[in-house]
Amino acid sequence: MNQEIKGHLLNLFERWAGEKATSFEPLPAHGSDRKYYRIKGKDKQAIGVFNPDLKENIAFVTFTKHFRRLKLNVPEIYLQELDKNIYLEEDLGDTTLFSFLTEVRQKEGFSQKIIDVYKKVAAYLPRFQVEANEGLDYSVCYPRASFDRQSMHWDLNYFKYYFLKLAKIPFDEQSLENDFQTFMDFLLATDRDYFLYRDFQSRNIMLVNGEPYFIDYQGGRKGALQYDLASLLFDAKADIPAEVRQQLLEEYLKALENYIPVNREKFLQYYYGYVYIRIMQALGAYGFRGFYERKEHFLKSVPYAIQNLEWLLHNADLPIDIPQLTAVWEQLVRSSYLRQFGDAHLRLTVRIQSFSYKRGIPVDEKGHGGGFVFDCRMLPNPGREARYKNLTGLDRPVIEFLQKAPEVKTFLQHVQGLLDLMVPNYLQRNFTDIMVAFGCTGGQHRSVFCASQLAEYLKKKYDIDVQLRHRELEMWQGE
Repeated sequence: MNQEIKGHLLNLFERWAGEKATSFEPLPAHGSDRKYYRIKGKDKQAIGVFNPDLKENIAFVTFTKHFRRLKLNVPEIYLQELDKNIYLEEDLGDTTLFSFLTEVRQKEGFSQKIIDVYKKVAAYLPRFQVEANEGLDYSVCYPRASFDRQSMHWDLNYFKYYFLKLAKIPFDEQSLENDFQTFMDFLLATDRDYFLYRDFQSRNIMLVNGEPYFIDYQGGRKGALQYDLASLLFDAKADIPAEVRQQLLEEYLKALENYIPVNREKFLQYYYGYVYIRIMQALGAYGFRGFYERKEHFLKSVPYAIQNLEWLLHNADLPIDIPQLTAVWEQLVRSSYLRQFGDAHLRLTVRIQSFSYKRGIPVDEKGHGGGFVFDCRMLPNPGREARYKNLTGLDRPVIEFLQKAPEVKTFLQHVQGLLDLMVPNYLQRNFTDIMVAFGCTGGQHRSVFCASQLAEYLKKKYDIDVQLRHRELEMWQGE
């Protein structure tokens, strides 16, 4: 490192601590141009920071002092010499929310212990967005005072040029630009008069005695509430399960309602749009660092971001027409190449359902074409016997009837054999969705039995998620 910088930081530490430094340890900067050092003396320690970007330093120091006055959990700035691009801040330790999550998850999965910490973080966010918004000096924001059209366009072009082009994803540039304009018009239509932290994610949250502390908000500016929540809940490598994201969304909204009235329907309408732009911004960053700068470890987050994009395409409808941008997202989701970076192991879901051919083959509204439709009408039909007419493939007499038929056993063995080829392949390629449908005449006996048998077989054999649905039985239950 530059010995002059080291000398300046040691002098700053010794002036603050009133003692000589005994150790000076470089810390990882996670892709930033900022340099961090843990400096220790006999009795005191601090983090020394060198950042050649003066405007960014001014923003961070100004924001920190404002947050500290409000007693928010941010590091104290001990001393600063911004003319030398250095400052000294409180040492919050080494435990980030991401490192905590990784350690606990390896032992016990995404457990309640993790969820409880995330709930604290989600409930804390409105303090920054609403409480700290009052009296904050936005004139020091860098590079923009607002997450406005210009900011959004920078992020979208970052995504286009550093991810789509470098990943060789084809697109019509003019059509994509037209969709960018439509997309930005939509995002700009919501209220954007709050503090936007900008990078509110697990690596920028420290845990000190179980309590969250917050760092790296120097890119903060005015913006929409939804953006920071999207950053937290769709943080790629954190890989938060969908059902947990829903819990945390509810926790955030309850906390937000303590500060301002919330129209939940309107909030959620814009929320998923901001999730999309946040994911695109992240992919742009991964592409710049990974494809362009050849720092391949940044590409390890790509499969998780693609998985999040896939979930959005299946679950979040935007009230705007953006055909080229949607086509780009769909290409990303279909790409085997992008799913295989690093050591990612995405969770596979097999969706199994039974149906009646009288009402047509089910539409795969969530997946991207992976799977099978099996016709069970060649199998013996219990529905032709009066004693089974009002029963289903879930009832013991029907199950016993079908289990005795050798052709049913042979049929299921072939089905299982196909899935035994497909499931390991999809797991290896980090694909996340397979749909399997079984049809018979009425969707009551044979298809229900076969779907249930396959679901039981896969659950026993593979560590995957299996969803089972009986379409026609659902209609009967609703009558």
